[in-house]
Amino acid sequence: MYPQQIIDALRHVRYPGTGKDIVESGMLEDDIRISGLKVSFSLIFDKPNDPFVKSVVRSAEQAVLTYADENAQIRGNVAVKYRKQSAPADDTLQYLRAKKIIAVSSGKGGVGKSTVASNLAVALAQMGFRVGLLDADIHGPSQPKMLGVEGARPVAVEVDGRDLIQPIENYGVKMLSIGFFVGGDQAIVWRGAMASNGIKQLLTEANWGELDYFLLDMPPGTSDIHLTVVQTLPLTGAVIVTTPQPVALEDARKGVDMFRNPKVNVPVLGIVENMSWFTPAELPDNRYYIFGDGGGKRLAEELNVPLLGQIPLVQSVREGGDSGMPVALQQGHPAAKFYYDIASQL
Repeated sequence: MYPQQIIDALRHVRYPGTGKDIVESGMLEDDIRISGLKVSFSLIFDKPNDPFVKSVVRSAEQAVLTYADENAQIRGNVAVKYRKQSAPADDTLQYLRAKKIIAVSSGKGGVGKSTVASNLAVALAQMGFRVGLLDADIHGPSQPKMLGVEGARPVAVEVDGRDLIQPIENYGVKMLSIGFFVGGDQAIVWRGAMASNGIKQLLTEANWGELDYFLLDMPPGTSDIHLTVVQTLPLTGAVIVTTPQPVALEDARKGVDMFRNPKVNVPVLGIVENMSWFTPAELPDNRYYIFGDGGGKRLAEELNVPLLGQIPLVQSVREGGDSGMPVALQQGHPAAKFYYDIASQL
């Protein structure tokens, strides 16, 4: 065996966070040592809490056995190093300076996560805070419609000699979405790495400026995008949205577990139970629990996280989202009170 064989073998290993091979990514240290069948080298990662360290090391070991020599003594001989945390981290936040960064997430689609995110953003802005909102739901971007800016197209502005994307602002909320850059009837068919890179660009190459709160409307489930956000931003915490329905609760439980995973380690600030009940206008004292009664509350108690609020199924909330005028704009509206209560707790 000789060093170039090892390098060529390692080109078959891709780093999950970017989709590039570890040689191209500059993750292979120039310290390959070969003594008979014994092979050793070092891999360089950006930060100690990188969730892919173990899987990349195992893949590197297997690549040497598969593409260089099946008898190579490589197991346990791959050292792990970390780059000093300096310019990359500072550069990431150079144009996004937020006091609090909160992910609004859900384990399941269709539970009203985007509606909660848009109304929370508007409520915080109405309360006098500087607010940013990133629509990180790559495959189902809905914030341009919900915030009434569906036809807007962001422009580039020059800041410090660098071209940055200028977020669209409405109702006091600065917002960006991949929906601004594709047609409304176009499907976004991107692989995980491409979607993650798109989100990272909207985070790091946009002129967000000084913010009190930066909210992220996350995709449903657990995906590459969640890991990209966690690796790119110092999240203050996550809010999990669910309905009381048992199927949704099971997925919400997984969402909580993802953020609590030691490799992610993001505090769960609480659970929002959406579509909790329905009260018809003609029977204002009646509550009909269409999706079940109190499931989100029980889940919060079971997982020992706060229940931030229970939001009923209200027609005006749906109408506000569809018309681009979130109900939180009407501070005196009965339905708006639920969002202001949650915003106050956050």
